[in-house]
Amino acid sequence: MKVVVISGSPRKNANTEVMMKHVFEYTKQKNVDIKFINLSEGGFEYYRGFLNQIDYNEKTLQAAQDITEADVWLIGTPIYNSMFSAALKNLFEFVNYKETAGKTAGLAILASGMIGFTDVQTLLTQLMSYFRVITNPIPVFMTADKIEDGKINSDDVKSRLNELVDKTLSMAKNN
Repeated sequence: MKVVVISGSPRKNANTEVMMKHVFEYTKQKNVDIKFINLSEGGFEYYRGFLNQIDYNEKTLQAAQDITEADVWLIGTPIYNSMFSAALKNLFEFVNYKETAGKTAGLAILASGMIGFTDVQTLLTQLMSYFRVITNPIPVFMTADKIEDGKINSDDVKSRLNELVDKTLSMAKNN
């Protein structure tokens, strides 16, 4: 089984990156082929038109290929202005929806406070629907105060992230 973990924040040292690194490290223990796409590393181009008409850099094309080839997408995003990150949406512009039907996704959403989670979950689920991806109906909602010194400080949050991985992988196996 191929899994891609996506940290959808373009900010350096982002809390979303901390959250998704936990997901990545936990998932590595599951005997899967795994890749980590971290938008805060930079170097991802913005979509400017059809792939066969414009040359994009290797990093961007590789990320799109990794997403397309993965059976499972574990996606983390911050909430920016009541939306998921524009960088995450941009990344999915490179993915061909005709090649993604039947994949499985798990969602983790990070906010500075207890607001907007279900709105962003709905938007992400709609995006997954466009790609004909089956989405785990139980996302993880996490607030930024659960991160201190670059680490998750809550065993409950770690447990919920681990459960997200386990249930999403289980859904993919049963699909």
